[in-house]
Amino acid sequence: MNENSRYAGAQLAILYGADCQKILQNVVAKRTPAIMSYLSRGKWHVAKVQLTALCEDKLSAEGVGWMKRPRPINIQAGQPVGISFKHGYGKFVFDTTVAALEPSSDPSSGGTIILVAPDRVGVVQRRSYFRVSVPEPLKVNVVFWHRRSKLQGKDVMWSWPLIEPQQYFQGRLVDISAGGAQVKFPLQTDNGKLETPDFRKGQFIGLRFTPMPYETPLMFSAQIRNILPAADQKGIFLGLQIVGLEASPEGRQVLSKLVDIVERYHQINQSGHNCRSGTSEVAATSSAAVSALEIR
Repeated sequence: MNENSRYAGAQLAILYGADCQKILQNVVAKRTPAIMSYLSRGKWHVAKVQLTALCEDKLSAEGVGWMKRPRPINIQAGQPVGISFKHGYGKFVFDTTVAALEPSSDPSSGGTIILVAPDRVGVVQRRSYFRVSVPEPLKVNVVFWHRRSKLQGKDVMWSWPLIEPQQYFQGRLVDISAGGAQVKFPLQTDNGKLETPDFRKGQFIGLRFTPMPYETPLMFSAQIRNILPAADQKGIFLGLQIVGLEASPEGRQVLSKLVDIVERYHQINQSGHNCRSGTSEVAATSSAAVSALEIR
């Protein structure tokens, strides 16, 4: 990195100018797969794309496996989107806007999305996307709620800042990375009442938790990728993929904080404060629950 780059967090760097252009040119030349996320009608959508051309201030993207439908749902000119992709030493993220929609020479792509070329790109080191367990001394409670929860008679919209509804569930954070998390949800409350939550794979939820005592809570959106029963049959593990953080400056601030907390949890665990062994219930279910949540 040269003078056009600077660090914006513990492991999050921002590339400007020539560095930004060079990364985009390399990705286009290699047709590197990318993930495009965007908010439409109160719901997050995620689509696989390839960045295919960079011309002055425009960046072209074509879909991967869009044969069954012409293009991602509700995508349109003026739509804010977030883009993320793996390249070299890290995962790169930026937000931009759809400038136009054009036909493509490849019918399987479903068309070309013309994006406004970004003037900066964030990069997170790959190690931040490896899961770290919550250190043993910490008991990190998580508040989460369904995307379709109601607030004053209206659907909760997934924009910044997120709105926490009155009805929510509580669980315990098991592990976390910059791209996903695992939460244990008890099926039995303290008073012995059995909970029957309506969770399902693919569902979008909102989360809020305080990573360290006396710190500001983090709040973001996630998609349920796996649901596994706990060994004691008294709870379930939700494997989550965090979505939408690359789609706005506010989201990238949350991403920067997540990167920092992943590093801090790792340092605490390495210092020997985490006494839990790999034979625990969490370890027995963790690998299966998060296998789909690593860097894509």
